[in-house]
Formats: sequence, structure tokens, C-alpha cells
Amino acid sequence: MSKQEQMDCKEVAFALRDTVNAISGKWKLAIVGTIMYGKHHFTEIQHNIPKITPRMLSKELRELEINGVVKRIVTDTIPVTITYELTESGQELDALVRLMMDWGKKHRERQLAKL
Repeated sequence: MSKQEQMDCKEVAFALRDTVNAISGKWKLAIVGTIMYGKHHFTEIQHNIPKITPRMLSKELRELEINGVVKRIVTDTIPVTITYELTESGQELDALVRLMMDWGKKHRERQLAKL
């Protein structure tokens, strides 16, 4: 393997690591998938993701915000309104998330067909 090929492999590894670090976890992709369709309030996101606790949703949203995937928008109303939406970087996950959803559906069907 040439030095150029090794550099490319290292770049691939770094890029994949960065991706996984930003969106890994049991709930993050589900949150991104929910917010893909527009701004959502905290309770709307929680309602769309069965079994996620408010504490876990808050933690995951905070991490997604730190990683530049989700943006928290505070509107100065009475009471204060907080919504979440994907950043430009988060919106770029759309194709990846859709591919993963398609793969997941097909994989589940194949696995169930074996039973």
C-alpha cells in the first residue's frame, strides 16, 4: 500500500470517527429523523420517540447542539418558546438517515422472514 493510499485510509477513518462521534447513541438518529421534517418543540420530539425519557432527550439534544447538528431556538414570548431544528450540517444528514431507514426496513424484513 502506498503512502497516498494510507493517507486516504486515515482520512476515511477520521471522517467516520467524526461522524460517529456526532450522531452516535441510542437516540440521536431518531431525534435527527424527527427534526428532519421541520422545527419541533421538546414535547413534540418526545412524543415522536417512544420510550425516551425527558432527561435523556435533554441530554441528547444538548450533545447534538454541541456537535453542531441541532440548533436550539429561544423565542421571547410569554411563556418563552423553545424549538429545535437541524443546522445546515444537520440537514446534510438527510440522505444518510434516509438510506439508513431504508436499510433498516429491508434488514428487519429479511430477519423476520427467517423466523
